[in-house]
Amino acid sequence: MQILVLAHSKMIWKPNVTVAAVIERDGKFLLVEEHTTQGLRFNQPAGHWEANETLNEATIRETFEESGYDFSPEFLIGIYRWQAKESNTTYLRFAFCGHITAYHPEHKLDQGIVRAVWLTIDEIRANHTLHRSPLILRCCEDYLANKRYPLDLLVHYE
Repeated sequence: MQILVLAHSKMIWKPNVTVAAVIERDGKFLLVEEHTTQGLRFNQPAGHWEANETLNEATIRETFEESGYDFSPEFLIGIYRWQAKESNTTYLRFAFCGHITAYHPEHKLDQGIVRAVWLTIDEIRANHTLHRSPLILRCCEDYLANKRYPLDLLVHYE
């Protein structure tokens, strides 16, 4: 939901800040299949950044909630802006890569998440029409292009 605030008869534009985990293991990427207003769609484990957490913490939380995997971020892959046409919402996504440290198969996935699935890059490319956004493939491609930025690029002041 995009927030618009009236201030002195002007609307203030604010993008939705989201995080995503790009996780590759044995040549496959972890995606989640989820219910959306456009039907079932694929996405990386991703979601909104919440108050009082770092971007890294948000990525760890979202990955666990949506997939049941514990994730340890190692690098920032990129920062992406995307305008969703159907909702006229702007998203600012911080995508991280790292590794899985544990799996909890008993974990009940977030509401709307059908399953976690591992797909090759060719399968991801072939299913691009079922992606929640064009950022899914772009983040995987940037990962494969070895785009890596140190986590200390992001500074959180208390």
